[in-house]
Amino acid sequence: MEKREQGAKGFKKETVNKLLQLHFKDDKTREAAARAARQAQTEDLTRVDVEHVEKVLPQLVCNTQLGFLN
Repeated sequence: MEKREQGAKGFKKETVNKLLQLHFKDDKTREAAARAARQAQTEDLTRVDVEHVEKVLPQLVCNTQLGFLN
């Protein structure tokens, strides 16, 4: 997969982590954002994009259906 350029839209990992701490009250939202940040990190990117959330959605749906994120 091709790495994104510096000017690409997205959020810095530090920004996502700070938002998680300050604003996300719902555990499911917090989990989705944290997983998206980890996905970006595994791709050696410093910004989280919608694409990363899309990549972790199947995991979130599966966990919710199994009752892990109640």
